[in-house]
Amino acid sequence: MWTGVGATVAVAAGAVTWAVMSHPAATPDGKSEKAPLIPLNAHALLQAGHVQAQHKDFDGAEATFKRVLEMEPGNKLAWYNVGVVSARDGRPADALKAYDTALKIDPSFTSALFNQAVLLKASDPDRAIALLKRTVTINPKASTAHFQLGDTLARRGRDAQARDSYRRAVAVDPSLHSQVPKKFRDSTRPNPASTTSPGR
Repeated sequence: MWTGVGATVAVAAGAVTWAVMSHPAATPDGKSEKAPLIPLNAHALLQAGHVQAQHKDFDGAEATFKRVLEMEPGNKLAWYNVGVVSARDGRPADALKAYDTALKIDPSFTSALFNQAVLLKASDPDRAIALLKRTVTINPKASTAHFQLGDTLARRGRDAQARDSYRRAVAVDPSLHSQVPKKFRDSTRPNPASTTSPGR
């Protein structure tokens, strides 16, 4: 679920805020002086939050993403990443609320749709199925979403639909074939032509 955080550095327009540099500057007499103020926009803060998350400073990352939201309450990437951190910290209700907000801003935000579906798979599988169907309708090449849809349908006993979803997942990404449950594996075998890129 964390993969989506890489998207945080995509596009974020920038109101300006101010942050203090982390290392104070030294004066000629060896005393420290206050560091100069550096303007940061939402895009830079999203990048900073991403770096904090990479270094496993999840509390710091969440605080940074929330600073973005103080500047830009309609920033879907910041809401999404608050959701990712909340889910990672075992706060599914907070994560779902953050994903919901991101989806109100952009109903076709597939990363938020997918992560929300994964969180709901056990507690509300029918809603998870609906979210995953929306995801693959928006992005038919979302192999992991097809796979998760197959898995959720299989758990609901909807084998024919599950088989079709697994087949679509494997058609997009043949490496997923080994993860397809045994009962569906033979009927979802990848097409040998799909494993070789044109021109090779």
